[in-house]
Amino acid sequence: MFLKNIRINQLVKIEHKNIMELLETTYRTLIGTKKRIELPSRKSTQYVIYQDDKPKFYVDLYDLSIESNVMMNSLVLCAKKSMQEVLEIINQRNNIHLSLPIITKLGWSKKLKSETKNIDLQPLPEKWLAYSL
Repeated sequence: MFLKNIRINQLVKIEHKNIMELLETTYRTLIGTKKRIELPSRKSTQYVIYQDDKPKFYVDLYDLSIESNVMMNSLVLCAKKSMQEVLEIINQRNNIHLSLPIITKLGWSKKLKSETKNIDLQPLPEKWLAYSL
């Protein structure tokens, strides 16, 4: 009974967050092993954005129910800029470090394993995007 109550309390806490089921994939590169968080079935308009090398935000350019996604849609698709270019502008204007995960710059990597993880990823803050428009 006690464990059941703990489980229900945990579910209530999770309800108020943007918990997503993602894959933590381990790659072997020429430099060593790296872990990256990835979407299980990623579309070309979906991104996991890292802040200070940790997964922090999720953007779906076609999910227009979230205001920050609408603003990113305008910055990326309407302005015909790459996601990397838009993140560089946001970084400069807000003095932060946002990035897209890169496994290797040399082009060689081997997937070792993948594990399912539940992670809370928020939409990008609108105040960061307002200055970029």
